[in-house]
Order: sequence, then C-alpha cells, then structure tokens
Amino acid sequence: MLRKLLPDTSGKLAQFQVGESTVDLTSILTVLVFVIAVWWLAALMEKIVLRTAKKYIDEPWKYSRMHLLSRLVRYIVWILGTITGLNMLGIDLSSFALLGGAIGLGLGFGLQNIFSNFMSGIIILLERSLKVGDYVDLASGVRGHVLEIGMRYTRITTNDAIDILVPNSEFINGRVTNWTFDDASRRMRIPFGVAYGTPKELVRDACKAAALRFEGVLNTPGKEPDAWLLEYGDNSVNYELVFWAGRSLNTSPGSSHAQMMWALDDELQARNIEIPFPQRDLHIRSGTLKVDVQNRIEKNGP
Repeated sequence: MLRKLLPDTSGKLAQFQVGESTVDLTSILTVLVFVIAVWWLAALMEKIVLRTAKKYIDEPWKYSRMHLLSRLVRYIVWILGTITGLNMLGIDLSSFALLGGAIGLGLGFGLQNIFSNFMSGIIILLERSLKVGDYVDLASGVRGHVLEIGMRYTRITTNDAIDILVPNSEFINGRVTNWTFDDASRRMRIPFGVAYGTPKELVRDACKAAALRFEGVLNTPGKEPDAWLLEYGDNSVNYELVFWAGRSLNTSPGSSHAQMMWALDDELQARNIEIPFPQRDLHIRSGTLKVDVQNRIEKNGP
C-alpha cells in the first residue's frame, strides 16, 4: 500500500513507497504509456482478426467463432499487459489487497451495474449462448441481429437498421428468444380463409406453389410446405399455410410474412379460389299489421 512520500535528495522526481517497492513518477509515466500501448495493440489485433474473418468467411456461425476468439484475445492481452506493466515497476502483486478493497468499495457506491454487465459479457462469450449473427427477441420487445458483444453492452441491429445497445446483464437475467441458437430453420404459419365448397386439394396445391416460390423455404422429408384445415368459420373455411423457413426468411419475419401473403394471393387468384368477406343475410317477411286504433284511444285517451 502507499505509505509515505520520500524526500527528493537525488534530483529525480518524487518517489513513493508502494508496499515493499519504491517507484518514482518517471517509472509510473513509462508504465502508463506501456499499458496504453498494450491496450491499443489489443484493440488493433481484434480489428485485424475481424476484418480478415469478414473477408474470407461467409457463414455467420463461423464468423461468430472468430469474434469470440478475437474478443477473448483482447481481454487476455489487456490483463497480461497490465500485469507486466506493474511488474516493470517492481510492485509485488500480492500486496494489492488494498486494490481489491477499493474495487469492493466502488461496487458498493454504484459500480455494481458496470461490473455486472462486464461479467455478463464474459459469461455470454464463454458459454456461447449468444453469438454474433444470431437473431434474438428480448422480453423488453427488442428484436434483431446480434452485431457486437462488448464489455458492457451488446449491439442489436433491427431489420429497420436501428442499432440498440442492450446491457449484457439483460441477456443473463431476462428471457431471451434466440431464433437461430441451434437450428437456423423454424416453422412459420400464414392463416387465410376460402369460400365454402372450394376443393381442399386445390387449396393445398395453391399453398405449396406459393411457398416453393421462395428459395429459403425447405422442401425436405418431414418439412414440406402444406395446408392445414383449421375450422369452419362463420363466412369461410379457415386454413393455414405451414412451411419451414431457412435463416434468410426467419430472420426477417415481417417481410417474409408479407411476401408469402402476396404469393399466396396470386396462387389463389390463378386457381379462381374465392376469398370471402364477412356478410349477413337479411330476411323480410311480407304481410299486414292490424292496428286497433279505437282500443288505444279509449285506453290512453285522445
């Protein structure tokens, strides 16, 4: 710990006693420049690795591994560089119990959120529950692609090209729906209704033709597009177009739904399948209504 300020008798800058070691301001400035250079070099190494990965890697899941590796390398270089700088000063790290107490005091005075976000980021990187390129949906309503996992926050880019900075602790403590965690494909449903009397086979053909227009729709055994008959409604027979969408479609659900509705409408019209609208039948009975005027006058008066 810092004990006393030694008198300057040698013409050098003032010296300090830190634990059992004696350091001067010149050494402190030298080590500070060294640590800053190491941190800058670590950031530069990360940028070079990511730039190289973007150039040669097309698959998002492979790029996420390079992002994990580069970020861990950056943190390791930071830690090793800082420890090396302290050793250059001749400081015994075992005497830094005071530093741990200062950190604990800082956490008690409001740094706990920063420390929590930092540790959450480390956990996310190590367990790989969240990767760069994943499409996530948070309990707060934020939905988009994971673009960066930083020390304090994770950057989410929505399909409207809006960047949202989400604290890392939200991914640890809250509900997170990862649409591309293990399997990049998922099942999507498009509800619609047709007029009574429409052949079911004709509806199924229209659904399959509409779904197979898109390259990202799967057509493998067990995942073929299909039409499900759901119920007999008041004005229509209600179906669902059910298909398995690949990554290119399920990471933009709003656009995919709109395009599929457009294609389905084209296929239904091409087969002259009527899409009904709500309607009501009004029946009017003809006849005469007898009115006893005399009795009403006697009862109620003129």
